[in-house]
Amino acid sequence: MKKLEAAPEWTQYIQQAIHKNAFGDAAELIEHINARYLYWDKVKYEKGPAGISAEELWSLVKLSRSSGARHIKIGMYRFSYNLTDLIQRGLHGFDLNMGGSLASGSTIPDEDKKRYLVSSVMEEAIASSQIEGAVTTRQQAKEILRKNIRPRTKSEQMIVNNYETIKRIAAIKDKPLTEDLLLEIHRLMTRDTLDDSQDEGRYRTSDEVKVVDAENNEIVHVPPSYTELPELMQDLFRFFNENDPERFIHPIIKGCIIHFLTGYIHPFADGNGRTARALFYWYLLRNSYWLTEYLSISRLIVKSKTQYARAFQYTETDENDLTYFLHYKLKVMEKAYADLRIYIDRKIQEKRRLLSLMSIQGVNDRQALIIKWLYEEPELLFSVKEIETRFNISNQTARTDLLGLVKMGYLKEVDINKKTKGFYRHPGFEILLAERLKGKQNTLF
Repeated sequence: MKKLEAAPEWTQYIQQAIHKNAFGDAAELIEHINARYLYWDKVKYEKGPAGISAEELWSLVKLSRSSGARHIKIGMYRFSYNLTDLIQRGLHGFDLNMGGSLASGSTIPDEDKKRYLVSSVMEEAIASSQIEGAVTTRQQAKEILRKNIRPRTKSEQMIVNNYETIKRIAAIKDKPLTEDLLLEIHRLMTRDTLDDSQDEGRYRTSDEVKVVDAENNEIVHVPPSYTELPELMQDLFRFFNENDPERFIHPIIKGCIIHFLTGYIHPFADGNGRTARALFYWYLLRNSYWLTEYLSISRLIVKSKTQYARAFQYTETDENDLTYFLHYKLKVMEKAYADLRIYIDRKIQEKRRLLSLMSIQGVNDRQALIIKWLYEEPELLFSVKEIETRFNISNQTARTDLLGLVKMGYLKEVDINKKTKGFYRHPGFEILLAERLKGKQNTLF
């Protein structure tokens, strides 16, 4: 990715622009530019009023932004952001849909929450690892997580680590962020994936760490010195844990800023991106945005990695203006929520089609779903652990479900090794199923 063009020093042109009375002439264009929150590399191509240069137009844009900006200080570093219409519209939508409505079951049916949660956590773990270079398919990765297969590669280990970390965060979501907990999260996230295992769960101890573009090896970010980390991290912990009674920051905005600041400070030798996304996830759960658990935001970041990296670059290049990053993050969250609704609607339709299987005497809803999977994929081989993971149920419940299907004649049991048994489709599966469904309305097959 090419390094961003530096913007002209806007204060040098503001007097000229004001002298030309350009603010009034360019007001509508400035509003249009700020709605999209364009940087200089795009603003310079906008057609402004006659007699107004691109540099003068940029100075007016910057003046309008600085007059309404909100400011944050971490250590010696200052950041700002603006609450644009796009941001405020997104926050309103999230407040309506990501908090209380989940509890009422209006977004996700209560009886399906556990199953959807397992799937979402898997998706997030896989995608967050892929952002950092993990190479695997979603299908392969889900097999590893569902069957509890021991990781064989660094990519697989990254995915397992992410999965375990997300589950850990959900368990401690109400706790304040402390140095011990942050180091624990980093240790979980990076276990057996770093060049030096001693870097797991400890701050970096040198300034050799740089953020380098993978395409051209160009340095795109130089983090603060490691000697500043004690002060910076204490400020970050305070920002995470405390709310200023005199200055309200919307929790979603704050979560996004925590994500950015963790990446900016870069406290670790490696694993900073994964940790930053985990802290964002933690902060929103801590502030009662329960639907966050069901969103796979990283899956969409994977599809827009260039824009993700640019959002960081725009912010740092333009005087630490966080609005660029906020715009990107909120757009991704909106898309993740829309995708979740589509996914849930599809699953609800599938569940309706399962009614014919659930009507079979002695078959519960989980067993009906297992039968459906076996009909669609005859070569599936289940273990008790996989069913336990897929449904987020106890080991004993998973075992009872599978043995029940063996007793009914849908499954056969086989020894995988001395400790583990596998369950596969009985040769008479289709004949038995046809008999059980005979005379029933069948919309599944």
